[in-house]
Amino acid sequence: MDTKREMLRHAVAALAYRAAKAVRGAPDEFASYRAHEGARTPNELVAHIGDLFDWAVTLAQGNQAWNSSTPLAWPDEINRFQGALEKFDDYLASDQPVSAPIERLLQGPVADALTHVGQLVMLRRLCGCPMRSESYYQAGITIGRVGLEQEPPKFEFD
Repeated sequence: MDTKREMLRHAVAALAYRAAKAVRGAPDEFASYRAHEGARTPNELVAHIGDLFDWAVTLAQGNQAWNSSTPLAWPDEINRFQGALEKFDDYLASDQPVSAPIERLLQGPVADALTHVGQLVMLRRLCGCPMRSESYYQAGITIGRVGLEQEPPKFEFD
């Protein structure tokens, strides 16, 4: 597999690791927390991230299609997002051609999703349910591991 495709898969695995940490252990009320009128709730953010990866698959396949989904219940939306991420990673892992430039997939849906995961982390703190900080440089991030089950943190701090 070419190095650009492998690097994109690593970025997707890093995103999955960070996203799993951002939602793990969040109380039920976090899903509907709204920091400001007009701002997205965490559940709406996770739905949007799922939409980004549904779109990323269509970009990679060469038949771009965008869909703005209606958010599901919090656990269902997290599962939908994980499924979309897995579908994108599975496509990248296959021998199917990637019809979009790898750099644009990174700068578009993947980078946008990383931004939204950062928003989830910030919203956890604002909502009063912060997560512990971590050295992501030391994290056990593995290409292909894009589900909610991730290695435990190696070095967390407050």
